[in-house]
Amino acid sequence: MWRVLPKEIESLWTLFTAPVVWALHFLACYVGAAIFCEKPSFLGSDFDNLRIAVASITVVALAMIVVSALLAYRQWGFGTGDPPHDEPTHRDRALFQGYATLLLSGLSFVAVIFTALPALFVTECLR
Repeated sequence: MWRVLPKEIESLWTLFTAPVVWALHFLACYVGAAIFCEKPSFLGSDFDNLRIAVASITVVALAMIVVSALLAYRQWGFGTGDPPHDEPTHRDRALFQGYATLLLSGLSFVAVIFTALPALFVTECLR
């Protein structure tokens, strides 16, 4: 894993990867549920089809966030540099970005789980 992705992939865009994955997951889950509840024939008439779709999207989103966290952990130097990274050097900026990306990945991981939880507890569309 560490050798598959080049080090050049770690840029400012990696900071936004996990929150964007969470936002797309959020939209897919709630827009999918809204469409399903309005037009049940979209995914079939069984509510379990929607739950399986949400579970599938959740697994993919969590995997993408874990990859983002692994990249951030590599960029942070595998935790060798303790924060704060406040010196005006390229190394400290890269360490800070890796640390911030790792924290955002953790937050996004939890947010994806909380977004998917209603599909676990709700068993039918409420009208």
